[in-house]
Amino acid sequence: MEMFDRFKEHVVSSNDAVEQAIAGAIPKKNAKQYIKKNFSALVTKIQLETYGIYQKSERKAGKKAIKEYLSKAVPPKASRADAIDAASKQFDKFNSFFLSLTNSRRPRAGAAFQVVIRTLFRYLGYPFQEQQVIDGKTDFVLPSKEHFQDNAMDCIVLAIKRTLRERWRQITTEGGGVAFYLATIDEGLSSTQLKAMRQNKIFVVVPKTIKDSHYRKAPNVISFEDFFTDHLDPAVKRWKHRGIV
Repeated sequence: MEMFDRFKEHVVSSNDAVEQAIAGAIPKKNAKQYIKKNFSALVTKIQLETYGIYQKSERKAGKKAIKEYLSKAVPPKASRADAIDAASKQFDKFNSFFLSLTNSRRPRAGAAFQVVIRTLFRYLGYPFQEQQVIDGKTDFVLPSKEHFQDNAMDCIVLAIKRTLRERWRQITTEGGGVAFYLATIDEGLSSTQLKAMRQNKIFVVVPKTIKDSHYRKAPNVISFEDFFTDHLDPAVKRWKHRGIV
């Protein structure tokens, strides 16, 4: 077994890392009210806590994977010199291992961001289905894909991308022509990108500190709290009134 395969067996999963971070960030009493009031701060805090938990697990799992691999590559009764020689011959394996570690961090961080949003939404009791296919793959459809198929304009489609670059263009074909919401913590969106998003009916949802410090004048950038108050909560009230949820 390659070192990276061994590493993956031992490292903490994105789900478990987020759960550990959330456990230390949310009070046991009045959790729902606390999350709703502090959603932006929690997203930022839990992201950082999750990264710290993963770093600690990565070091531990990496050491264990290397040790297990070398226990097979180095003869058990080899002299110190022979053991060093045998280990040095594994350079290509080590190089591949550390490259795989580096390449796995960005998608893992993106996955963790999705888990944070998903878990907090569940705490708040919002109705949603995730990873639903609508002219492509989206992250959340609220309240459900079935209702989207019946009445797309009555639904909320939320994509979650930790960083955007030009990937936001992917979602313009994923929402079936309805207004789209894109949750991110990307601080580097240009005015040109934001204008193009606005023209494509895309609202960007960010933590309040990012809205205030980077996108104060962008009308289609809203905080998570504004997303709840002005967009999601009225929709939930409407869905409940109609017996949809």
